[in-house]
This record gives sequence, structure tokens and C-alpha cells, in this order.
Amino acid sequence: MRICVTGGTGFLGRHVVERLKRNHELVVLARRPKPIEGVSVAKGDVTDRSTLPSAMDGCEALIHLAGFVSQHPDDAERLYDVHVRGTENALEEARRAGIKRVVYLSTSGTVAVSKEEEFITNESSETPKEIIYRWPYYRSKLIGEETALAKSDAGFGVISLNPSLLLGPGDTDGESTRSIRMFLDGQLPVAPPGGLSFVDARDVATAVETALWRGRPGSRYLLGAVNMTFMAYYERLARLTTLKPPAMKAPPIMRTALDWLPGWGKNGFGFGFTVDRVSMEQACHTWYLDDTRARAELGWSPRDPIETLRDTLADMLDRSKGYNAASHLRG
Repeated sequence: MRICVTGGTGFLGRHVVERLKRNHELVVLARRPKPIEGVSVAKGDVTDRSTLPSAMDGCEALIHLAGFVSQHPDDAERLYDVHVRGTENALEEARRAGIKRVVYLSTSGTVAVSKEEEFITNESSETPKEIIYRWPYYRSKLIGEETALAKSDAGFGVISLNPSLLLGPGDTDGESTRSIRMFLDGQLPVAPPGGLSFVDARDVATAVETALWRGRPGSRYLLGAVNMTFMAYYERLARLTTLKPPAMKAPPIMRTALDWLPGWGKNGFGFGFTVDRVSMEQACHTWYLDDTRARAELGWSPRDPIETLRDTLADMLDRSKGYNAASHLRG
């Protein structure tokens, strides 16, 4: 099958391309194209529809991963441009090119986030817009996902994959692995009060290929490997390294205190670290999900999360971006 891939040069995109090129003919759309072994690369940008035909003509499927990650409120317009207008452009051009199947990469954060400590979300859960709309990144991803799924019909099947926090080797930009980077840098004397779900990017790449032929058009699939508190997350990282976990979990009052923290600013509430307000607010929520639908319909079976953490740490330490020299994997 000839497949167009947008966002194929990012962290997840590189894993998807590596997976798909084994069995398919790929055309990767890139704003700054560089040669990729075994695939064709076309110059283009999803925010400029006129640049898309050269990549999509002759393709049978589209994998739409193109995105932009920022938690800064000043980037709200760019986030909307990429995730909403860009999605509109990509899918409309795909339809024009005769493409029949689209796999759209969203995020679990368009539904799986709660203020409740033990709440676990599935695909049918009510979308917590009162939370999501506070954060430009997740707001734009939600609207982009809604835009994509609304275009699904009998002749143009759109499937949304919604992975949780992406870990695994190869995050050269460091955005997805920022929580681990802060741990390695010794910036976390306390753990946030919330909880997370994470998943291996290599497993998500496998799910992308599976969704091409098993995904149900018009549906979303939550993809995760494990749900855990941030404290448990950092304790597991500590057991894999020579570093110590945070000394304590931040008190629940941290959630209330955030309401008094103005603007974008950075603040550690006297705990000896600095982090932006939006990230702090997000870390006070739980991001737990139920991946039963993906297991039943896509055969989703993620690897052991400890393997993912170990491989992520090994990759980050191997690239040694100024991390504490004492931080290394245990034997």
C-alpha cells in the first residue's frame, strides 16, 4: 500500500515510518525534507494546502501525525493553525486525492484527564472540556480530533488513535521525555500530586499499522501501558538508576495554590525547583485511561512498562545531554 505520512520526522513519526516501510511504500511530508532511507520525502506543510498534492497523489491511505507541542499560552494561535486548520487541510486534500483510509494521531489528553484521584477514562467518557479548554495545546488537539472524526463516512474512513505520554528511545527533541529529564537533573525534590499514563512509542507505531486495516471508522482508541501516580513513576525510575526518588508527594493544597499563581510564570512553592504554571497544573490532575477497546478491536498489547522506562533511560543517558554524571542505569 502507498501511504502518505505527515509528521514523519518527529519522535513518534520516526517510529511509525520505521515500522511501516517494512511492508508499505511511504511518502513522508516534511517542512524541511531530509533523505530517509527506504522512503520518498516530499516538501510540504499541512498549514499550506497547496503544498500537499505532491505527497498525497497516488496514495491509498494517510497517517496524519503532524503536530506542534507547546504549553505556552502565547502559542495558542499556532497550535490551532497546526492541529485544526492543518488537519482540515490534510483530510480535505486526502479526500480529493482519492485516499480511502486515514489514521489520525490525537492524544489521550482529549478525554482522559480528571481532577479525581482514581478516575479512569474510556472512549465513552464525557469530555471534560472545563479542564481541557484551560490549556491551548489540549484544546487544539481536541478540536482537531473532532474535526477529523466528523469527516469520516462510508467512503472515507477516519480512525483516531489517542496515546498517553509517549516514552521509549529516540526522543531527540526531549519534549515527550521532559518528566524523566527533570528527574535525571535532580529537579524534583517532591512529586506532583497527580497521576499519569504512559506508553511506548514503538508500540503505538505498531497500533498505527494495525489501525489501517482493523480500526473502526469514526472511532477513537485510547492507548496506554500503565496508570500510576507521579510518585510511583519516579520511584520506578529511581529503582532503575542510582538516583533517589522525590522525598515526598506534594500536598493537595498545591492544586488550590495554583489559582494564586499569576500568568505563565515559574514557581516551585519553595520546594527548590522551577516549572511553568501550566505543567504544574496538569501534574495536579490524573490522566488514567482504560484501553479495553484497543485490546479488543486492534489486538493492542503493549510491552512491559519497565522495559519502556529502561530503554528510555538508556537512550537518554547514551546521548548524555548534560545529565548528572551520577545518574546511570543499574546493572
